[in-house]
Parts: sequence; C-alpha cells; structure tokens
Amino acid sequence: MPANPRTRPAVRRCAGAGAVALTLLGAGLPPAAAAGGGEPDLTRFYRQKARWAVCKDVELPKDMQCAEVTVPLDYARPAEGTIDLALSRYRATGKSRGSVLLNFGGPGGSGVSQLGLAGKDFMSLTNGYDVVGFDPRGVGRSSPVSCGEGTGGAADDAGSTDDGSTDDIPDAGRPQALLKALKQLTVRCAAHSGPVLSHIGTVNASRDLDVIRQALGDEKLNYLGFSYGTRLGAVYAAQFPDKVGRMALDGVDTLTESAAEQGMAGARGQQTALDDFLDWCVTDVACPFGQDRRKAGDAVVRLVRSLDGHPVLSDFGGPFSGQDLVGALGQGLYGKELWPRLERALASLIEDGDTRGVQNFASGGYAVPLGPPRHGGLVGSADIPADNLSAALMAINCADDPDRPSAEQLTRDVARLDEAYQRASPVFGRFRLTQVMLCYGRPRGTDFIRDKVKDVDSARMLLVGTRGDPATPYAWTIETAKRLGPSAVVLDNRGDGHTGYSSSRCVHGKVDDFLLYGTLPADGSSCPADDDRGAVTDSPD
Repeated sequence: MPANPRTRPAVRRCAGAGAVALTLLGAGLPPAAAAGGGEPDLTRFYRQKARWAVCKDVELPKDMQCAEVTVPLDYARPAEGTIDLALSRYRATGKSRGSVLLNFGGPGGSGVSQLGLAGKDFMSLTNGYDVVGFDPRGVGRSSPVSCGEGTGGAADDAGSTDDGSTDDIPDAGRPQALLKALKQLTVRCAAHSGPVLSHIGTVNASRDLDVIRQALGDEKLNYLGFSYGTRLGAVYAAQFPDKVGRMALDGVDTLTESAAEQGMAGARGQQTALDDFLDWCVTDVACPFGQDRRKAGDAVVRLVRSLDGHPVLSDFGGPFSGQDLVGALGQGLYGKELWPRLERALASLIEDGDTRGVQNFASGGYAVPLGPPRHGGLVGSADIPADNLSAALMAINCADDPDRPSAEQLTRDVARLDEAYQRASPVFGRFRLTQVMLCYGRPRGTDFIRDKVKDVDSARMLLVGTRGDPATPYAWTIETAKRLGPSAVVLDNRGDGHTGYSSSRCVHGKVDDFLLYGTLPADGSSCPADDDRGAVTDSPD
C-alpha cells in the first residue's frame, strides 16, 4: 500500500553538505561524535547552530521562538538521509547559563506543543536558562509516524478499514483473528510512516538529543524529563555520561520490566486512581454515577462496555469508543486537581452525549493532559496525522522492547493474560493488554536499555518518585536509582498523582534549586503530601 503523501515523513536524501538545513560552523566535536576508527562521520551534524525565529503557528504564544535541527535518519549510515527535528523555546529573562531541555512524556508527546500550552509552569527556569521543548523523531513536526487514521477509510488488502484504529482489534477469545488484525495493523503503520519507523526509539532519540545539545551551544545537557522522558534521560546518561549536566527525572520509568509487567502495573495503578476518584465523586450531588459507591463502580464498567459495543460520534470527528474513554480516563486520573473537570466532562458525555470534555484529556501519556490534537505547522506547514501520538507511543515502546512472543506463545498465553489484566482492572485491563500486544509482528526491539543502562558514571542526577503515582509506581524510582548507581539521588514525594513538579510546590522548588543552582537534596529525603507545609525532611524512609 503506498504511503499517504499527506502524512509522509519529511526524510531527505543527502547529496552533500548543502542538504543540511542549518549553517555549519567551525565548532569542535565532542569525543562521542568524532569520526575515526571506522566510525561514521557525524561532523556536519555536530557543527550546526540552531537558528531561532518567530514560530509560524499562530496558536503558539507570540513570545515563543522555533527552530529546527537536522539529524541523520540512520546514525550508522548518515549519508543516506536526514530528519529535521522541531524545537521551541522561551528565552531566559536574564543572563542565561545555556538551555534546559524538557521532555513531557508519552512516549509520543510533542514538546513543541506542550511547552506552548504549559509554559507558565516552567517560567521559573527562565531565571537561568533558555527553556527548550522538542519533538523527538517520529513525533509531532519531526517526521511524524502514522498508522493511517484520517485517510478516508481506504481498505487494505485484507479488506479491513484502513483507519489506523485499534478499536477493532479482536479480544482474547479470538486468538487467530487477533494475530491477523495485529499483523494488518503493523503493515498499515509501516505504509503510512515511511523510513523513520525503522529508526525510531529511545536509543536514537538520545543520540538526537546530543546533536541538539551541541546545536544549542551547550557543553553539557541540562534536562528535565517527565514519565517516559525519564527513560530518555537515563539512556542519554548511559550513552553520553561525560555530557550530563544537571538532569532531573520526575515520574521515573522502569528500565528492566517487560512490556507485560509494565502493563499490569499500569492497570493496577489506574484502577486504584479510579477507585479514589469514585470515592470522591459520590460525595458530590453532581456526580454522574450517583451517590452509591458500589453502583458507581459498576456504572463505569457498563459505560465502557456500552461504548465499545456502540461507539458514538465524536465531536472532533470519527467514532468514540469505550477504549477511547478508557484512554481519556487514564489521563484525567493523573492528579486530584483534574478531578472536578473530569467529573464535569463525564457528566456531559453521559447526559448529553458530548465527547469534547472527555477527549480533552486524551493526550496518551503526558505528565500533564493536553487538549485535542491541533493541525498545522508549528515550525512550518507540516500536517500532523491525527493518530500520531498513539502511533508514536506504540512505535517507540515497541522499539525499546526486545520481547517478541511467537504466534504460538501469544495464542497460548493471551487468554491467561486477558484474565489477569481483567482482575487487575475491569476498566483498564483490556486497554493495557492491547497496548502490550501491539508490538506483535514488529521487529524485535533493542537490548540496550535493559543491558547497558546501568552503573552510569555521570554527574549526579535527581530522581523524583511519587508514592501515589498511578502510571509510574514509586518502586520504579527506587529500582531505577539502584540500576543507575551512585549518580542517582532520590527525592520521595509523599503525594498523589503522576509526577510531582507541577502539583507539589516542594518538589517544584527542589527541582528548580538543582537545575538553577546545583543544590541537591539529600538522597532519600522527602516532600510531604501536603505541599502547603513546604518542608523537606531528611528521613530516607
């Protein structure tokens, strides 16, 4: 099937130095990038200088600037093609010590878009830095991947609707149909994504991060990563330990657990968050599920199943299914401050059939939920596929996961897994299991993260773990800190919600103190759940 020209990634073939979009300068290269000993010559990529200009997207703040940095499609064969990565920034308000790069999670989250939407949360960092967001390869304005959603419903060779959706993936009771559907989805994603799909993933994104660092003129990488962004930061520290500046990782991801184990932990965490939300909701007369707590839990399950069986028309176009609702719920449960808005959105859906409020939460894994997807270029006139966020999440997670069960294993285990996931969460179980299975049929992912991201000999890094985090359990922070070794310093946030920087003044202050002034809290110190107290204790328990 030919790729949709409207969504084809902007990968360029190189005819020589003139193919690089940014000016080549005479700066020296870091040792990790120097050619020699048979290594590919990356000199021209490391001699770029980011050229900032007014962003072309009218929906971005007027005081934000945009730029592009060019990286090789394949670092092993840099002459065979390039990708332009989209960047955005707020300039430092005073004297700048360089840049701090942000990654908001996902994977698949557009840092360009999110910095424009949530920039006020990071203005304190402009006291010392240019604050920079970026779209990793395959994401947003950086050669976006797609599985074909929004292509007009063309049929593929097997006769299925080519809309890139996972809603029509059969359940565990039909294993052969499931395998066939997963293979068809893999083919669609490859057809609509182009060559970047074979070179996506955190290991390549980390190498891109180092090129960006050099293009920004920074000797060391200063970095704040949330959720998936912590995985990217940890991989960078393993690949470029001598280039780590001040790095803070909030909502720390696992580096060792399999996709199935991660999915199960996520389902349990989200079910706990949903239970807490319903405990709160039924005390309010406006709760759309009533005031009986047991009946409220049953009503949520019935709503999801009803929408799976009979999707409604989305206010943003296309069908809205129960699994779409589950994805949005997962985002709305990331923090208690979101609960009143989630309650109103669910009431609008149930009482009026209005999907807009719920869909505003469906950002697919950010540390902070986004609004509905927007189209049109941020750094140009690129058209982002409607399914890019979900397609990129799937592609990056699969590229990072070396586990690939055979058809026989999947057929044998899928019923057992389905039962286990349903026990973990009757609401989130199917959604999480489907995400795990979407890697079937794709090439085996890298072993690098599990095998090499450990015992990192870098500058000290701050790792923030939140006790009540529904997406990245606190245990992952401790596990990852042990793997990284003495470089990792843990801050224990005793609160709830996914990540701490935007919800806890204590965490916010400690992260800023480190990034701006280099002041680290004691390893194992904590922030209280009630951030109004603002104190940090030195108790490591």
